[in-house]
Amino acid sequence: MVSLMNRKFYVVLFCTVFFIQNLTFAQEAILSNITVTNTRDDLLVYLNAESAFREKTEKAILSGMPVTFSFFITLYQVNNIWLDNKIASLKVTHTIKYNNLKKEYIIKRSWENGNFLATQSFSEAKRLMTEIDSLKIVQLKQLEKGVHYQIRAKAELSKLTLPFYLHYVLFFVSLWDFETDWYTIDFIY
Repeated sequence: MVSLMNRKFYVVLFCTVFFIQNLTFAQEAILSNITVTNTRDDLLVYLNAESAFREKTEKAILSGMPVTFSFFITLYQVNNIWLDNKIASLKVTHTIKYNNLKKEYIIKRSWENGNFLATQSFSEAKRLMTEIDSLKIVQLKQLEKGVHYQIRAKAELSKLTLPFYLHYVLFFVSLWDFETDWYTIDFIY
């Protein structure tokens, strides 16, 4: 009975230490530098995703596997008495693929009219993948002056879809998924 209690104690101790160690060394992806601004006609948002690239993500990219980051941005009109009114909801994607023959990274950002960006610098490719600048949310004529609004934003590494037979071999791929919390910015137009 004593040895069973000791084993349980050591198992619990090991699990606790392992959990704390993972919490200490894991870098959580976050959104930063979220800015809401406007032009003469449009409401714009800027943001960055930090700590989005894990070691396994980088290795997957360098092996030629395409990787996609998705950004979810929603604009609400805040109502104090009733449910908030959704004005706009956007999902934008950034996809990176490494071309080993040309030694360059090809980045496609869905909100930039289907244009591809190419760079030979991995740090530049990571910057392009993790930033959104001047993303048009809505036209200002859709907003009312003096009303409270809220932008909610979130980013995630899109789930990797593999051919059926590779699910058995690469079961560990899900370990490099990330998802940020929802971030909110309140403003009065």
